Amino acid sequence: MKLLYIVVAIMALFVGLGIFSQKGEAPGLQNKRLKDPGSKPNAVSSEEGVQPERAVAPLNAKFEDVANAIEATGGTITSRTDDYLTATYMSRIFKFVDDVEVRSEGALCHIRSASRVGYSDRGVNRKRVEMIRAHLQSAS
Repeated sequence: MKLLYIVVAIMALFVGLGIFSQKGEAPGLQNKRLKDPGSKPNAVSSEEGVQPERAVAPLNAKFEDVANAIEATGGTITSRTDDYLTATYMSRIFKFVDDVEVRSEGALCHIRSASRVGYSDRGVNRKRVEMIRAHLQSAS
């Protein structure tokens, strides 16, 4: 019972400090490319030159199909042009928000998935990209 009180107190502290406030949006294109995921292990990207531990393969699919796969896997598209989109995914329990960005480059779609808060995502963003990839493969 004492542990429960401690957990509740810590969560109340986090809420009070605004830790769970996750306002924001995807960083957008920088020099016509998706932003580098940086050094924290809470993002992945398919752009060339990304650190190997943050790299994923681009999606070999049509832009429209990627958009459909994002929605089918629980994402919400928040903005979209002919060759770029942003979407969000929210975790069930703590409502953490992750941003997904996709840009079309010919027959490929580059993708970036990143957590808005925290240091590590425990591999969630890499798994999300692979879930989108699997959905695309099963739909074809």
